[in-house]
Amino acid sequence: MKKFINFIMLAASMTVATSALANDLDDLLKQVKNDRISEGKLDKKREAEFTSARADKQALLNKAKKELANQNTRNNRLTNEYAANEITLAQKSVELANATGTLGEMFGVTRAAAADAYGQVVTSIVSAEFPGRGKVLDVIANSKEIPELEQLEELWIALQTEMTQSGKVSQFSSDVTSLDGSKSTETITRIGTFNLVSANGFLNYNDEVGQVQPLAKQPSGYITDTASDFFAETSGHHPLYIDPSRGGILALETRKRVLMEFYHQGGTVGYAITVLLVIGFLIALERMIFLSTVSSRIKTQEKDLENPTDNNPLGRLIKVYHENRNVDAETLELKLDEAILRETPKIDRGINLIKMFAAIAPLMGLLGTVIGMIMTFQTITLFGTGDPKIMAGDISLALVTTALGLICALPLILIHSVVAGKSKSVLQKLDEQTAGLIASIAEKESK
Repeated sequence: MKKFINFIMLAASMTVATSALANDLDDLLKQVKNDRISEGKLDKKREAEFTSARADKQALLNKAKKELANQNTRNNRLTNEYAANEITLAQKSVELANATGTLGEMFGVTRAAAADAYGQVVTSIVSAEFPGRGKVLDVIANSKEIPELEQLEELWIALQTEMTQSGKVSQFSSDVTSLDGSKSTETITRIGTFNLVSANGFLNYNDEVGQVQPLAKQPSGYITDTASDFFAETSGHHPLYIDPSRGGILALETRKRVLMEFYHQGGTVGYAITVLLVIGFLIALERMIFLSTVSSRIKTQEKDLENPTDNNPLGRLIKVYHENRNVDAETLELKLDEAILRETPKIDRGINLIKMFAAIAPLMGLLGTVIGMIMTFQTITLFGTGDPKIMAGDISLALVTTALGLICALPLILIHSVVAGKSKSVLQKLDEQTAGLIASIAEKESK
């Protein structure tokens, strides 16, 4: 019974499932039919679009073929016209040459003269005072036609102006463009075609931009001073350095190093030598003032030996004499020698130091030479000898320090000689007075 009930329940469930499956299949069939209808409509639409596009493409192709045929026709026509024009151009050239005659030679000469004049006029400093002279010359030099009478006159005027102004000293006002780009109006004196001078020295005319500019660095002081003095003169004659190469020599002068630039190439060793020189000069100056004062006081004391003072060595010696005038001559001599020994360090102080500085300075210069040569060989090891400019700085150090050592030693030796002579004269004066005092005591004893 139980199995029967289970069988019935299983059959009922299969019946329900079969019914549900049948409904799903009906829906699926209906959906497939609907999709087929939609896809059919879509295919027809695409087919219609393709047919329409094919017709358009055919029309475009036909249009392109027609355009190609037109262009080919035009090309043939232009080719024929070009050939005909070439023949006509050749005929016209022959006619022009026949009509020109000897004017053709003048045309070539004029162009050549204008080209030469253009290069001379544009780069000339006269153009700083008379700008715009090169425009007409440029037109004539690049013209393909026979120049007109007015153009020939302009060429003549340009050449005549250059020749006339080359022999004149003229003064005019112009804008001067500084190296930082700022401009200022200055009064400029032009010396022929050689130089431009202002109150600040020499100027340069930059023909590329048509501007008057100051030099990057003025030449040596004695050259610049003549330019400033010449600019300040209003009449008469005044000497002035001029550059006949139109700026070439002046540019070389500006590249030369001035004395201070050479000095700074000595580096630390050069500065140390300078310190020795300054200290030696200061010591010598102090010694000269001191010894001059002492000498002056000794001369004053010599005029009044009976009233000695303590402000000079002779006065102090005389006091020692007065204090020991009753002793014998030998004892007095010892007392006076002792007094002179006390005065000697004050008189000779610092003199040997000057002598030592004079001996040390060349040795320091030699030290700088050795350092410079070591650096030179190091540079050669790293970079080779292909570019001498790389080694120039180290070689300059070697040479400049040697020169500075000698420059320091020579005046110090001379100064030491002067100061030492001054000191010896003072000590000699004391020795003379000492000998006189001892002689007076010895004379008294002999009596």
